[in-house]
Amino acid sequence: MAAPEPAPRRGREREREREREDESEDESDILEESPCGRWQKRREQVNQGNMPGVQSTFLAMDTEEGVEVVWNELHFGDRKAFAAHEEKIQTMFEQLVLVDHPNIVKLHKYWLDASEARARVIFITEYVSSGSLKQFLKKTKKNHKAMNARAWKRWCTQILSALSFLHACSPPIIHGNLTSDTIFIQHNGLIKIGSVWHRIFSNALPDDLRSPIRAEREELRNLHFFPPEYGEVADGTAVDIFSFGMCALEMAVLEIQANGDTRVTEEAITRARHSLSDPNMREFILSCLARDPSHRPSAHNLLFHRVLFEVHSLKLLAAHCFIQHQYLMPENVVEEKTKAVDLHAVLAEIPRPPRPPLQWRYSEVSCLELDKFLEDVRNGIYPLMNFAAARPLGLPRVLAPPPEEAQKAKTPTPEPFDSETRKVIQMQCNLERSEDKARWHLTLLLVLEDRLHRQLTYDLLPTDSAQDLATELVHYGFVHEDDRTKLAAFLESTFLKYLGAQP
Repeated sequence: MAAPEPAPRRGREREREREREDESEDESDILEESPCGRWQKRREQVNQGNMPGVQSTFLAMDTEEGVEVVWNELHFGDRKAFAAHEEKIQTMFEQLVLVDHPNIVKLHKYWLDASEARARVIFITEYVSSGSLKQFLKKTKKNHKAMNARAWKRWCTQILSALSFLHACSPPIIHGNLTSDTIFIQHNGLIKIGSVWHRIFSNALPDDLRSPIRAEREELRNLHFFPPEYGEVADGTAVDIFSFGMCALEMAVLEIQANGDTRVTEEAITRARHSLSDPNMREFILSCLARDPSHRPSAHNLLFHRVLFEVHSLKLLAAHCFIQHQYLMPENVVEEKTKAVDLHAVLAEIPRPPRPPLQWRYSEVSCLELDKFLEDVRNGIYPLMNFAAARPLGLPRVLAPPPEEAQKAKTPTPEPFDSETRKVIQMQCNLERSEDKARWHLTLLLVLEDRLHRQLTYDLLPTDSAQDLATELVHYGFVHEDDRTKLAAFLESTFLKYLGAQP
């Protein structure tokens, strides 16, 4: 029989367990709240690595969505200089909040705080818990000599999708800080680019406010991600292409050996390039690393390179079409449709005379796999970029949220809506009776001047008028102020067509 455990040892272990519990409770303590009460700053600090120049980053909670986010703080010692440029700082962050792409770390909200001795800019960003690409590559290198070619292509496509989106903005958004430390990978393979704000912020700020901003270039281990012309000429999109090429090389070989703990040498980069066995991959990376920036291809053109380009499957095209029009379907449409399908029915058939045809039945399609695939497409893992449009269209926004969402608790302090700056170039409107014939359902399609399609839906009330609806659309940032009168007249003509003098 084993001897009983000594009492002092059991006591020490219980004491250490209590200390760990107390430490965990301390980390979850709420230190500060946003002015609107939605974002709650915790004691636990995080090292997301994608925000050079930020003095402190804390884990925070989004109390509306119930998800963890990152609370970032940028401190300024000179309060007078900060106050003089406050409006400029606000304008920059207003623009960055509008950057919305599935492969870019989202900046949710920002506010300025000059109440303490030092002025602060506080901004809330998406929390990427899986870590940076560099960390992932280091873990992979322990068990593999090279990256899987299919995974490499998928990652490159996602990064280029984000860069193409940024470079297609007017004016183009230059990342200027793209390294394997500022690229993140989720557990499902989704790539996210961080630190998009950094280049805009550091370039636009005057010298008396620029001291807090630090570039990754100041770290010797990241010097090889920056092109030869960096800092000598005005930044252009070619800067990001060079950085992407270095990231693509590092992804392919898993690690570019540095000289001790300092910088990566040209010899190490050359050895890494020569170690690539695929000539198309080598040519692709070399085109990005061209010393002359004018010889580097654009992000959009790189998506057509033979090492990445492929004709999208009908399954992927259908999935994107489904996602784009999902606002017209119930949330559980896949499950409901599956229940109504005869699993023994033939889904597709390939004639092979004189042999029997090759048949594919519904029972051979896994509904769970289909749901996961749709979720991956929705999250941005399989972007559609091999088409003429350089900038992907945004997903439609719904004017009227579902009743269950409308009943959710809202932020105590109303947050301002962003004004729409793009003009409407085309309008289509349709009215349909609801199933119970008790009300009319309005569907409004707006095509904006940058070719973005905006689909809005709304259940009309007896008291609604065309003028009120147009005013509401302007107020919530769906329509430019200059289009208010035109839209009201268009809605009025639609009401007359369908409803006579109603509503």
